[in-house]
Amino acid sequence: MANPIIEVRDLTKIYDGKPVVDHLNLLVEEGEVFGLLGPNGAGKSTTILMLLGLTEPSEGTVTIDGINATRNPVAVKKIVGYLPEDVGFYDHMTGLENLIFTSMLNGMSRSEAEIKSFQLLKKVGLENEANKKVGKYSRGMRQRLGLADVLVKNPRVIILDEPTLGIDPSGMYEFLNLIVQLSREDKITVLFSSHHLHQVQQVCDRVAIFVKGKVIAEGNITQLSRKLFSNGNYQIEFAVVEKTNIDALRKVLENISGIKQIEQNNDFFWIESENDVTANVARTLFEKGFNLRYLNRKEYGLDEIYQRYFINA
Repeated sequence: MANPIIEVRDLTKIYDGKPVVDHLNLLVEEGEVFGLLGPNGAGKSTTILMLLGLTEPSEGTVTIDGINATRNPVAVKKIVGYLPEDVGFYDHMTGLENLIFTSMLNGMSRSEAEIKSFQLLKKVGLENEANKKVGKYSRGMRQRLGLADVLVKNPRVIILDEPTLGIDPSGMYEFLNLIVQLSREDKITVLFSSHHLHQVQQVCDRVAIFVKGKVIAEGNITQLSRKLFSNGNYQIEFAVVEKTNIDALRKVLENISGIKQIEQNNDFFWIESENDVTANVARTLFEKGFNLRYLNRKEYGLDEIYQRYFINA
């Protein structure tokens, strides 16, 4: 990773003699959506507080875009937006009025604030609710307004701490898509903290798994599943139309580099290999006169990863 925008080195926070965050090391690349996945109490929120310069680490350092978050928290807050699980707004004011207020607090004139605020409401899909009192907003609408509020200062990084709690499935889907859109179109780096597996898997480019204050695994879903379930090897399952046996198939596939073993389970065959040989297997079987009935490279999702890491931690 050539130019990480977030760099965490040996970050540690100790409360009452107990490490809540324990020598954490993370590098987050500019423009990616990075997930912090872990159960409640794993240390995610404490890590976020240190990233924002709101609490000092017991050990280690945090830099965001080259700025030390502990020594210069004000400079960090100028380029980092933070969306907690519950955003506070003035309920008697409209969504537009709330955003105008925030914009003016950030140094804009009234006219600039009005233009900027409506643009942001449109960006998060609330332009038709601009003049509605925030007290009448649904949970999902409040979170989208919170995202617009975060975007007022044109942040380079957005940190989201359990932002979808209490949002209905439709609102959650729209909110998650909005996060991905911001990352892809505006090149904003997003740090997404959650204990919801499917949400993290849906939006994040890479994931760090938190257990008891430590990151015990990091990578994309494919990397994590390979590391966890097959000692770094690929697993491929296939079946052919023709009646055959394991010895015949071993002879057919023996010249494919990287295959470590081939096993049979009823009509299905399993291959374990050092590299992805899926295409080579399909081509070789076709050339040898076999007709594939089924072919799949096994990949594990966050459900299996969660069970293996969290339940056994």
